[in-house]
Amino acid sequence: MTSSPILTVVDPFDADEFPDVPAAPAALLRALRTVPDPRKPRGRRHQLSTILAVAACAVIAGARSFVAIAEWAQAATPAALTKLGVTGEKPCESTIRRTLNRLDADGLDVIVGAWAALVATTSQRVQVIAVDGKSARGSAVGGGRCRHLLSALTHTDGLVLAQLDVDVKTNEIPLFAKLLDNIELLGRLVTADALHCQRIHADYLVEQRGAHYLLTVKGNQPALRRQLAQLPWDQVHIADTQNDRGHGRVEKRSIKVVSIDAGILFPYAAQAIQITRKTRRLTSGKWRTETVYAVTDLTALQAHGQQLASWLRGHWSIENRLHWVRDVTFGEDLSQVRTGSGPQVMATLRNLAIGILRIAGATNIAQAVRHHARDTNRPLKLLLTS
Repeated sequence: MTSSPILTVVDPFDADEFPDVPAAPAALLRALRTVPDPRKPRGRRHQLSTILAVAACAVIAGARSFVAIAEWAQAATPAALTKLGVTGEKPCESTIRRTLNRLDADGLDVIVGAWAALVATTSQRVQVIAVDGKSARGSAVGGGRCRHLLSALTHTDGLVLAQLDVDVKTNEIPLFAKLLDNIELLGRLVTADALHCQRIHADYLVEQRGAHYLLTVKGNQPALRRQLAQLPWDQVHIADTQNDRGHGRVEKRSIKVVSIDAGILFPYAAQAIQITRKTRRLTSGKWRTETVYAVTDLTALQAHGQQLASWLRGHWSIENRLHWVRDVTFGEDLSQVRTGSGPQVMATLRNLAIGILRIAGATNIAQAVRHHARDTNRPLKLLLTS
């Protein structure tokens, strides 16, 4: 018996040592290979799918810029990068920047969203999709308007199924249907804030897509809100309550639900919801009360009060599960990427990283990013099994 153990150095990507790392491309890599390449064939050193895979691995490890992506590629071992299709010289910052800035970002979002829809799983009887927008505040050029992106996120898995850039000459409303056109909606429920409480959206979801809606009602629909406020809520029992404490305040929420037979000024409306929120700062004794209404085409037999309350809370959580993560963990609002398709492509890579980490079982994205930043092999292995 030797006095000290003999350690054998092995290639961590040897197929015999790591049988769970597939030799053939995983579903995500196959999807990335279908992204159209905007570059001319002459002079290409790296396949577009290779650059995208390298960028995705780097963002999983916490990269926030094109420079950081290139640094991750330089730190990765040649054996690791070979798994992504890198042969010879590693992609440099200028190659990554010029390629990603020229991509058809909406087309990339369609392909990544299709992959997310393929891997999304849910134990719920009805899959719920939240639609909401977010501005990348650091993307403004010359004091102009920053890029604004409209996204569709699954409540259960927290995966982004679609994303679109909202042009400076328009707003989210005309892009609602375009965003959802590439998602299978039959029998699914779409939740959205008051901006999307539009009759054309209700017609689109129910008539054209066979889907359901749960929409918040505020001042942009004054007649509808007035009708909902005049319903006999005093005679309706509270269907669900929830108490929360955090961020220096206490919040109490209660929900009432009533069925609608006819007369409400909104297509296919079957139930109306009243949400009462009471909040109090821990440093103050005063309560602040806010009443919000919502409307859905789901009948009382299809969805009861506790389910509706859960779906409404699920929609509000998009701020924590997507927007907050992109801002705080990935520094989106501080990003200096501003030209071409770069801002949207980087947002897509952040969505992709969040989705991959959630599929792998991560509940704390910041912690998972730190874990994968400590070893360049970890994000690559994660990508190859996605």
